[in-house]
Amino acid sequence: MRKLSLAVLIGLVLATFFFMWLNDFESFRIGYLILFVLFMIAGLGLWDATQKKHAILRNFPVVGHFRYLLESVSPEIQQYFIESNTSGRPFSRNLRALVYRRAKNVNDTHPFGTQRDIHAEDYVALRHSIYAKTPKEEDLRVTVGGPDCRQPYSASIFNISAMSFGSLSGNAVTALNKGAQKGNFFHNTGEGGISPYHLQGGDLCWQIGTGYFGCRDEHGFFDGEKFREKAAWPQVKMIEIKLSQGAKPGHGGVLPGVKNTPEIADIRGVVAGTTILSPPAHSAFRDPHEMAHFVKKLRELSEGKPIGFKLCIGRTEEFEAICKAMVAEDIFPDFITIDGAEGGTGAAPLEFSDSVGLPLEPALIFARLTLEKYGIKDRIKLIASGKAISAFAIVKNLALGADLCNSARGFMFSLGCIQALRCNTNACPTGVATQDKHLEKGLVVTDKYERVYNFHKNTVHAVKELLGATGYDHTSQLTVRDLVRGDEMVDFANRFFPDSVTHHLE
Repeated sequence: MRKLSLAVLIGLVLATFFFMWLNDFESFRIGYLILFVLFMIAGLGLWDATQKKHAILRNFPVVGHFRYLLESVSPEIQQYFIESNTSGRPFSRNLRALVYRRAKNVNDTHPFGTQRDIHAEDYVALRHSIYAKTPKEEDLRVTVGGPDCRQPYSASIFNISAMSFGSLSGNAVTALNKGAQKGNFFHNTGEGGISPYHLQGGDLCWQIGTGYFGCRDEHGFFDGEKFREKAAWPQVKMIEIKLSQGAKPGHGGVLPGVKNTPEIADIRGVVAGTTILSPPAHSAFRDPHEMAHFVKKLRELSEGKPIGFKLCIGRTEEFEAICKAMVAEDIFPDFITIDGAEGGTGAAPLEFSDSVGLPLEPALIFARLTLEKYGIKDRIKLIASGKAISAFAIVKNLALGADLCNSARGFMFSLGCIQALRCNTNACPTGVATQDKHLEKGLVVTDKYERVYNFHKNTVHAVKELLGATGYDHTSQLTVRDLVRGDEMVDFANRFFPDSVTHHLE
């Protein structure tokens, strides 16, 4: 490689003298142009050879830059030329194409049979009935709100999961909210607070994170009066306390400084241009009993709207302790959102994304069975969050114990996300996950909100078709026994409740 670098420089020198040797005015001009380019490259080579930051450039001047050029387009090369229709991560080409087609309201059928290995260990399928039913036209909805809730909410089975303004662009948030309004499903604000872009008419689930953005005092602690003011807004239908999220459980939210614009800083009550790291835990409560009373406080301040919390389960005994505390205090949330370790985020340490938290499937089973063990499941709805972008993923989650599902990346795809994997760089090429106004303008709200609506409508319709294939009338009838890997799911749950698992799942 070092010889190649030297050969490039020598070749340019020889080419320059060759053109000058031709001895005519036009070639002379070309020769001087090449000579100028040569000096520029020689200068670059000199800088490369003397700088001390990059070993590759120091050892291979000029040519070493090609390494960084190829690295910068590596995700595109991988996506366009290397990955198969089923091997892409975190979402395969087939799944991304499914969302695009449904968002565009075009033919979403698939030719020539499955491309998946149906004998693989991770294969899961639905056990259909020979007594299938025609899908019903009415919408599939679930009422969220227990006995203590004074303003219950009728939710779609499929909704937009938590994504903050800041993580997403203003145009992206606007399109999501307008799509939610048209499709009559809710839009989770994410922990960044309620921005003007969230107030486009769609129903909101206001997420309260450890930073208390939108309801914090000057020291970063929870401010009840600020909360009361926003909770009274008619767009706010539900309130969710974020304990942790799947992609980085035990790690606070991250907003890179490059994305923290003055507008975002004003909404959150922080300093613009600084990287915002939310605390890993809440300051408003320190144990399950205090958390139960915080739920009660938010319910009172919001005039009885549904209150819930979101978490990625790690230590199962801690979730059980929460259930015990709820029973002891006689205070219950209206919903619990379970996020799997496969959940997404715009920015997280790799170790947290790859190696912390319980996957969604066993977490849902455990949460459902624990709530039933303490006799409180009928008061609390379970929401599943984590890679649910197809109708089957929704049906699977519902069969494992959820009452409804949220999706973040599915709706990002409906906005035009191409899985460029640049969410944390402010360089999202489709204008979805960026605060760069030049990139953001590429996302046209009037077009994209229709795609958000179409994706939701067509996916829920596909859920109805799958439900019809099982012979059921409503998603509440689904159980783990409707899945091919049902016995393996039961084996996991049986480790916790060996005497009652069959009763609970049948």
